[in-house]
Amino acid sequence: MLNGQMESQAQAFTDSAMFDRTFDEGMALVEETARYLDGRGREEARVLPRKAAMLYAGESMRVTTRLMQAASWLLVQRAVRDGDMERDDAMSERYRLGSREICLGACAEDVAPLPGELKDLLHRSDNLYRRIARLDDLLFGEDVPPPPGARAQQDALAQAFAK
Repeated sequence: MLNGQMESQAQAFTDSAMFDRTFDEGMALVEETARYLDGRGREEARVLPRKAAMLYAGESMRVTTRLMQAASWLLVQRAVRDGDMERDDAMSERYRLGSREICLGACAEDVAPLPGELKDLLHRSDNLYRRIARLDDLLFGEDVPPPPGARAQQDALAQAFAK
């Protein structure tokens, strides 16, 4: 069961403009990525040399995994905010942000041969996923220490203005 402070923080976040912006950004990135991978990305992948095409396949799966995990987490938080789901249920491991080892892992190869748009989507999806991972840890984690330096100050400011 959530303690009162965690529930209050989670409620403040999902009721904030920051959540709305993150939700909109995440859903727009999912749509943009799907359009790219099903359209121009597919065409660009066909003309890549074999090694680059294999890298493209792996990294397109990574971007897809990141975005599906992020979208799932955001949809669960919206369901809680809208009263369609209990916050205690959303805290269960089943609804927490998953696939961290895949989504946060670095590519073993240089992504330079990949098309520019895919590299951009990889970068943006990584930023979104990392942001949601920090939120998941902050809202539902167990005594996760704050990040050092300026990041901690920025997070504290964002949390203060979310109220």
